[in-house]
Amino acid sequence: MTGSDLALLARTVVHLRPQQGASRVRLRAQRSMARSWPGLARRVFTGPDPAAAAGWPPVFLPVDARAPERWPGLGELKSGTIRLLGTARDLGEPPAWEHAGAPRLWRFHLHYWDWAWGLAADPDRAAARALFARLWRSWQAAAEFGHGDAWLPYPAALRAWSWCGLHASLVAGADFEPSFVAGLAAHAGFLRRHLEFDVGGNHLIKGLKALAGLAVFFADERLLRRALHRLTRQLALQVLPDGGHYERAPAYHCQVLADLIDVADLLQAAGLAAAGELTTAIARMRGWLGAVLSPDMRVPLLNDGYPVPRELVSTLRPGPAPAFPLLVLPDTGLVRAVAGDWHLLADVGAPCPAELPAHAHADTLGCLVHVAGKPLLIDTGTSTYDAGAVRDYERSTAAHNTAEVDGANSTEVWGAFRAARRARVRGLTAGADSSGVTCKAAHDGYRRLRGRPLHQRRWSLTTAGLRVDDLVTGRGRHQVVVRWHLAPGSDVRITAEAARVAAPAETALVTTPAGTALVTTPAGTALRATPAGTALVTTPAGTFAVVVVASRPMLLATESRPVAAGFGATTEAPALACHIDAGLPVQVITVWRRAHDEAGVEVAA
Repeated sequence: MTGSDLALLARTVVHLRPQQGASRVRLRAQRSMARSWPGLARRVFTGPDPAAAAGWPPVFLPVDARAPERWPGLGELKSGTIRLLGTARDLGEPPAWEHAGAPRLWRFHLHYWDWAWGLAADPDRAAARALFARLWRSWQAAAEFGHGDAWLPYPAALRAWSWCGLHASLVAGADFEPSFVAGLAAHAGFLRRHLEFDVGGNHLIKGLKALAGLAVFFADERLLRRALHRLTRQLALQVLPDGGHYERAPAYHCQVLADLIDVADLLQAAGLAAAGELTTAIARMRGWLGAVLSPDMRVPLLNDGYPVPRELVSTLRPGPAPAFPLLVLPDTGLVRAVAGDWHLLADVGAPCPAELPAHAHADTLGCLVHVAGKPLLIDTGTSTYDAGAVRDYERSTAAHNTAEVDGANSTEVWGAFRAARRARVRGLTAGADSSGVTCKAAHDGYRRLRGRPLHQRRWSLTTAGLRVDDLVTGRGRHQVVVRWHLAPGSDVRITAEAARVAAPAETALVTTPAGTALVTTPAGTALRATPAGTALVTTPAGTFAVVVVASRPMLLATESRPVAAGFGATTEAPALACHIDAGLPVQVITVWRRAHDEAGVEVAA
């Protein structure tokens, strides 16, 4: 590692708790033991007595089983193909379980076995059971205990939960049932010694949920008490007072909420009372989810995440949308504002918990906007968890609707799941009156740059549209870019004193030796720097007039930017960008109106 790499690592680990390091060392030592002495590992990680297996109550239906259309069906799996994360791969004959050429997240999903809920729901029960038996035997022979992706704690936890639930419909009474139950007992022994206290967050919730499910399956009261005690302690940490999950990624909020619902429903089905902390946390999380859903009932893709299927959102039973125009969720750092058919969700909070940066993006003071229920300003989303250029971009400030200074990220994200210095939000104020809603905040994420730039943003939302005031203060000359990411298929036409630029032709920013900035398109059209510019934007939400005014000469340009189209896939979409290279302070005002209201737009600093 270089000196700069070591410095970056040091700025990351300084946020961690000492217990995390100790837990990481212990887990790695255990994994090394499992690789070197598998027989010893099986004895050390002994689980409950398989003869004690009682199964799950037949009335219990996990969340995963309530929408079987989400999973591959019998026909697809019989053909030897499995589609996960939108990517189909051939399992082969005999089935292959390594798939070294697949992204690691795809391999993880293969080992979750939640996809087998599609088999459990198939009306041809005999064929489904026969196929499950063949696949299970193949997996059992290939996945050596404690080795490879299959036996990392997170895939093992999801698989253990799935197998507990699939037992009654796909295994009970079969000739391999004793081996299957013994395998579940081995999972219990493994997981209770491999809880991810080093990572925490949703990973730890998954492990505790799996242990609770295994404890009910094996009627192990001691294991259940211990799992629920630890789960209750995590609720106090991970479910914030405003109801949001502390990783501040709405997709993972849904995942954790589903996990808690599963545990509570399993306890109820087993005739056991769920702790008040558990039911209270579920109620608060449902309320939070209802507050942040977009008008079209989609989960916002803030920080890491993935499109959550609508049928799953419905299963989680989110609370009703607030009836008032302004809601501040201070702990997760979100502001929801509504004026007429304009809907704003602003990110004004910390990028992540201090000790868990895995799913953080450098998106502080970014926002999402819907008009008449359709997206206007979007989040570019997440298409990969593999370290590299795509992952770096999707976590970057440039990929979000906020201000970038000197090409830097407001939070120092790096690697696949790391973050060093983080943006700190200050001065949050929000209010609503008869004229509309306003929200204002600032962050110091660029304090490490020369001149210590500070980004301040104010949103003003009315029934006529949205005005955003950006102010970057500090010392010295800096390059400031304010970007607005639009939905794929949107069309942008830029108008200014010198030229017209029609989007979605990709543009590039060029600086001449004399210091004059130009925007060029593939056709060679140039737009000279001006203090103001306008754009006509056509999106799924309609056609909008955009007026941009800056305190310094600027370039208003369109850029073609990648947007996640599922894991492993991206598509191009336009972004409207205001470029400024000048001494601070710099102010940029962006006003969004419906195109027919363009004549009434007035912008004053």
